[in-house]
This record gives sequence, structure tokens and C-alpha cells, in this order.
Amino acid sequence: MMLEGLRVGDKSEKTIEVTRDLTIQMHDPMLPPVYSTPAMIYLMEVAAAGAMQPYLPEGFISVGVEINVRHAAATPIGDHVTARATVLEVVDNLVKFDVEAHDNRQLIGSGTHIRAVLDLERFVNGLKKKGLL
Repeated sequence: MMLEGLRVGDKSEKTIEVTRDLTIQMHDPMLPPVYSTPAMIYLMEVAAAGAMQPYLPEGFISVGVEINVRHAAATPIGDHVTARATVLEVVDNLVKFDVEAHDNRQLIGSGTHIRAVLDLERFVNGLKKKGLL
């Protein structure tokens, strides 16, 4: 197994305070100032990456390759949002997570997220060959 020690059931959390720059109003000033779906997804990815980080071999990184989530409730500026990622499955270089986000009152989002483990040097070389770096 590439991620020696990472187990089904392992968890990681990340908490932020909702600020204006994390709201849908940043994308469209006509919309209300509530926590945006892209910000929620990013927080879920950060939580999942945090669960993997201690187990990554030197020279390897994790990247998100799939996300399937539902954003179920609005969260205002000033509230805190906590994303929790729980390992569901580890197969070769892929890790599947159950992800949830809660604000001060309720569950605001849930779903699944898959991350892949990549050799950083090989990844960067591939980007260079494509002219992306």
C-alpha cells in the first residue's frame, strides 16, 4: 500500500470563519452574502488532504480527482464552518472520503471525494511537457 498507516475510518477536520470573500456575493453582487459552494468544496478538499498528508511518502503529493457533494443550507458571514473528511476506502494510489460540512447550526453539505497520490516530480514534468509550467 502506498499510504502505509492510513486506515479506513481515519478522519481530519478543518474549520474556517465565513468572510465576505468566501460568499456567493463575490461572484455576483446581486446575490446574498452567504457561504459559496466552491468555498465549501475547497474546505472539504483541504480536510481530506490533511488526513493523507502524514502518510505521503517523500516526494509525493495528493490531488483531488473527483468530488460529488450536495450543498444543502446557507451559512452567513461570521459563522464557522467545519469540514470533516473520513477515509472510506484506500485502493492503490486512490483514497475515497466521506465529506461533511457543518456550520454553527446544522449540516450544510455532504458527499464523497476521491484523491490520488502522485509523484510530484513526474507530475511537474508532465505539466512542463504540455507547456503548462
